Amino acid sequence: MTGLAASAGYAAWAGRGAAWAQATEPVVMTGPRRVLPAEYGSLVKLCFNENSYGPTAAVMEAMRSAFPYANRYGYPDAGIMPAIAAHHGVGVDNVLLGAGSSEILSAVGSAFLQGRKKVVGVEPTFGAVYEHATGLKCEAVRLPLRADYHQDMDGLIQAAKRNMPNVGFVYVCNPNNPTGLIVTADEIKRLLDGLPDGVPVLIDEAYHHFVEDPKYATSVQHVVAGRPVIVTRTFSKIAALAGMRLGYGLAPANLIEQMRAYSDNLSVNVLVKWGGAAALKDTAGLERVRRDILQTRKQTTAALGALGYSVVPSEANFFMVHLRREVRGVIQAFRERGILVGRPFPPMFEHLRVSVGTPEEMNRFLQAFKEILPAH
Repeated sequence: MTGLAASAGYAAWAGRGAAWAQATEPVVMTGPRRVLPAEYGSLVKLCFNENSYGPTAAVMEAMRSAFPYANRYGYPDAGIMPAIAAHHGVGVDNVLLGAGSSEILSAVGSAFLQGRKKVVGVEPTFGAVYEHATGLKCEAVRLPLRADYHQDMDGLIQAAKRNMPNVGFVYVCNPNNPTGLIVTADEIKRLLDGLPDGVPVLIDEAYHHFVEDPKYATSVQHVVAGRPVIVTRTFSKIAALAGMRLGYGLAPANLIEQMRAYSDNLSVNVLVKWGGAAALKDTAGLERVRRDILQTRKQTTAALGALGYSVVPSEANFFMVHLRREVRGVIQAFRERGILVGRPFPPMFEHLRVSVGTPEEMNRFLQAFKEILPAH
C-alpha cells in the first residue's frame, strides 16, 4: 500500500511538474496577449516604439569585441561614461548610467519622493514614473492634456504651487509618449521659471533624436546652467538597443549624488557599454536610420490621411491615429493578422498608437488597416 501510494503521489507530482513546465515555457510579454518564442519572429512588432532596423554594423561589431570580457567584473568598459559626458559637454559627475532610461526614472522617484512627496505631470504620458510613485505609496498629481493634446505647462506650474511643499519633482516627457508631440524650448523655460524655487524637473528625452521642429531644443542646456533639471536619454530607440538595456541621466552633480544610491551601474552589462560607446561615434549610421524612420512615418501617416483618418502630428518614431471608434477591438483585429500595435491609452480610447517599422512592415500595417477599418 505504501508503494502504491508513493507511486500515485509521484504520478500526481509528475503530472503537476509537466503542467508547470508547459505553463512556464518562455514567452514574450508583448501586444494584447503572451506570445510564444516560435511565433515571435513572424510578427510585425509595432507596439513598443522599438527600432526595427536593429543596431548598426559598427555597434554590433563593438558588442562582439566585448564578449571576451563576459566572465570578468573589472572589465574595460569602452569609456562609456566619459563618452556620454563629452557628447553633452558635461562632467562625468553629471552622468548616471542605468539599464535603460527607465532605471533612471525609477531612481529619480526613489530619491525625490522620500517622505511621501508627490510627482506632478500629465496623462497620458509614459506611465512608469507614476507606477513607481504608487509603489512607493506616493501620490501622482496628473493633469489632462490640453484639447490639442499638448502638455499644459501653465497647469503644471499651478499644480506644483498648489501642492507645495509636498512636491518631489515635476515630470515632462518630451516628445511625449504616446502622442509624439513636443514641448517647445520656450515652454520648457516658462515651466522652469514659473515653478517654486528648487523643485526638480525630470525631462524624459527618449525620443529626442527624431524631432525636426525648430521650436524644440534639448534641455541639457539647463543642466549645464546648473538648474534643478534631470534629463534622461536612452539607447533603446535611435540606437536600437532596447533588449540590451542602456540609458542615462544628466543632472547637476548634487542631484546625481542623491540618485546614485538607487542606480549603482551594476545592472549595466559589458556588451551594451561597448555598443553604446560605438553608437555615440556612429553618427552617420544613426542618421541613416533616423532619416529612414522619419520618411516612413510621413509616408504612412499621409496614406492614413488619404483614407480619411487624422493623425496627431508626431515628432517621434511612432504616431497616434484617430479611429473614431474604440481601439481595443481594432488591436485584436491587427493581432489576428500577425501585427502588434500599441495598447489603449486612457482617456484617448479612440486613438491607436503605432510604432514606425521598416517600409515592408508599414505596408503590411496599411494593408491590414484597410481590411479592418473602412475608408472615410
